[in-house]
Amino acid sequence: MPWIVGVSGASGTPYAAAVLRALLDAGEDVDLVVSRASRLTLLDETGISFRDAHWRDDLGAWLARGADGKPDTFAPDLGGVRYWNAGDLAAGPSSGSYPVKGMLIVPASTACVAGVALGLSKDLLQRAASVTLKERRPLVVAVRETPLNGQTLRQLVALDDAGASVVPASPAFYAGATHIQDLVDFVAGRVLDAAGVEHGLYRRWKGELGGGQDGQGVQGK
Repeated sequence: MPWIVGVSGASGTPYAAAVLRALLDAGEDVDLVVSRASRLTLLDETGISFRDAHWRDDLGAWLARGADGKPDTFAPDLGGVRYWNAGDLAAGPSSGSYPVKGMLIVPASTACVAGVALGLSKDLLQRAASVTLKERRPLVVAVRETPLNGQTLRQLVALDDAGASVVPASPAFYAGATHIQDLVDFVAGRVLDAAGVEHGLYRRWKGELGGGQDGQGVQGK
């Protein structure tokens, strides 16, 4: 069964790319939903146009790009990806009978958070998230916004009450990050931790002070 990955319009497309690469590296299948707003963000942050008719080529270019903007940094295998148009409310993930492991929304905009918390289902991303909650499957929401107002905070509490895991896109520094990719991978790793997916994206805390000061970066690079 696949994981649904929803990409909303918040800034932070490198987070989504890191999560997608790690899922594929772990041998997981992915059902991908890219919102209309996220295409504008992707174009602004990477220069990549995400087109339905050429989604595989565009996704390949996106996932091959490092967080520092360098192309061909990674060589992702897209064999496990199935793409669904965000406007297709008859798509598989729109139904609770469609078998999936759960859903990750990364990054999650405040508009996306509101839509899911209120059950609006205005597009496939929101509908799939609502289905994930009603079926009691894992839903991880990687919210990317600052500062957060009271309304959004209440909506995040509502999602937590409904069973979702709220994972703010907040990089940590104790793991010894030496590159921007390390910081991105830390957030992606925490998203995958919340979903229970194994990965090696960051150095875990082992109770030893100074463990991140060896100059080797997060993954011994």
